[in-house]
Amino acid sequence: MRPVSVWQWSPQGLLLCLLCNLCLGSPSPSTAPEMRAGSQDLRFRLAGFPRKPFEGRVEIQRAGEWGTICDDDFTLQAAHVLCRELGFTEATGWTHSAKYGPGTGRIWLDNLNCRGTEQSVTECASRGWGNSDCTHDEDAGVICKDERLPGFSDSNVIEARVRLKGGAHPGEGRVEVLKAGTWGTVCDRKWDLQAASVVCRELGFGSAREALTGARMGQGMGAIHLSEVRCSGQEPSLWKCPHKNITAEDCSHSQDAGVRCNLPYTGVETKIRLSGGRSRHEGRVEVQIGGPGSLRWGLICGDDWGTLEAMVVCRQLGLGYANHGLQETWYWDSGNVTEVVMSGVRCTGTELSLDQCAHHGTHVACKRTGTRFTAGVICSETASDLLLHSALVQETAYIEDRPLHMLYCAAEENCLASSARSANWPYGHRRLLRFSSQIHNLGRADFRPKAGRHSWVWHECHGHYHSMDIFTHYDILTPNGTKVAEGHKASFCLEDTECQEDVSKRYECANFGEQGITVGCWDLYRHDIDCQWIDITDVKPGNYILQVVINPNFEVAESDFTNNAMKCNCKYDGHRIWVHNCHIGDAFSEEANRKFERYPGQTSNQII
Repeated sequence: MRPVSVWQWSPQGLLLCLLCNLCLGSPSPSTAPEMRAGSQDLRFRLAGFPRKPFEGRVEIQRAGEWGTICDDDFTLQAAHVLCRELGFTEATGWTHSAKYGPGTGRIWLDNLNCRGTEQSVTECASRGWGNSDCTHDEDAGVICKDERLPGFSDSNVIEARVRLKGGAHPGEGRVEVLKAGTWGTVCDRKWDLQAASVVCRELGFGSAREALTGARMGQGMGAIHLSEVRCSGQEPSLWKCPHKNITAEDCSHSQDAGVRCNLPYTGVETKIRLSGGRSRHEGRVEVQIGGPGSLRWGLICGDDWGTLEAMVVCRQLGLGYANHGLQETWYWDSGNVTEVVMSGVRCTGTELSLDQCAHHGTHVACKRTGTRFTAGVICSETASDLLLHSALVQETAYIEDRPLHMLYCAAEENCLASSARSANWPYGHRRLLRFSSQIHNLGRADFRPKAGRHSWVWHECHGHYHSMDIFTHYDILTPNGTKVAEGHKASFCLEDTECQEDVSKRYECANFGEQGITVGCWDLYRHDIDCQWIDITDVKPGNYILQVVINPNFEVAESDFTNNAMKCNCKYDGHRIWVHNCHIGDAFSEEANRKFERYPGQTSNQII
């Protein structure tokens, strides 16, 4: 039996995993010999979904035809050779059983046997090119170390970094492509089913069912990389299709292209249902358990049930996103189903079905018993999607030494480090890392506080209502992730500060107005308002990571939580701070880190 590793999945990848078994090879060290031109007649690429740029199904083009590798006898040593063919230093793991989805076309290699030191896959033993008794359900994949071979440049390597955003269902969304390390959208001019099919196959799905225009999957933000894409439908990547590189005047995000892909039927929606609700989009969650001849429906314990778990239920039922995950459902009729059969459910929010989430198994343990405390959901076809303007954080970051006598209100709202409690008030000061936060709603529904106005909390000191106790987390982390300073921001005032040209403001906090962020608008927290900071008084000089997370407790449902975190490199010398490489997500470029270490003063102008 091959060893198994645990991975975090996107809905699209989980859909593929329902059709095949998951198993990952354990990593082991290996050397990286110098590249030779042993594979000049071959081309390589990583394909499938979900995946990062350094992992995927291995595909080889030989004699003009793309094909895959069978996982029979595949080892980490073979993965090392293939990763070097792809320009990476080594492999950290490998996958079998079409973990990244089944490929198409020929299966070029079977029973591949490598020592790991070969300079080309052609030097490895196999059954011969094109000689295989496998199916594409046995396609092999690799996980390479995210480190490039020095000076590697090879036109034989094709890299596909396309993704879908904003879709309510697996296999649909706004098309975004990666260019020079930056994600951008595709203009819908001349966008058709052939181009959409290239995207779907690049992601490991079948052909496209629909080519979407007019930002039907929501408007993106930032660059628009491609326009007038013209594909035959057979290209391996959207970048291989003839296209036009555009300027800002050529297209707007109201013209962002999207796709709906054809997906195989899995039947996951038959294992779960909603009951008692006012419509098919809401109700108490019931799951089917038992084997053939003894199937029965039961309820789920409401303990710790939340938005992430509700998202999985709504996705499994094909009902889009979760508006709410409910821990009490006494107001919905339970009918004849009264038995609680599942408890301790914990989901990441990306699973395709509830049985892929962690739970207590056959042992049911509820803190609160009875049908009134069982899990429920309210689903919606649309949801908000918040995104922080990372460049503005980098541009506005600076240090302020603020006198204690000006921080009484901030102390009342717990916006200072714990050591401030023992300070000699009102004398002395606190050192604050300040920056602005501009938060955009790129989704297809307004972002609204979970609580209604009747439960908002008035803060006399600052003279405003909090509609959410914690709207953002601000943290200073060491390079290994240890937190050394933290801050938080309540939703002092969720409102539409500015909007796109064709969008009108809806939310304004003045006069106890409604709070929220309209689709196509953004809320700006300026660097000079209270609590828009991290108290770094106790932080020692060194290299750190600045992290900002929006909606950190998942109190309000969004279509995509993966873009809620922003990270920056920070260098603090005890007097000044430099903020660099601010970006959405977790990954840091090693080259960016090296440049930052060499030229800290040239990457940012942020000083005291």
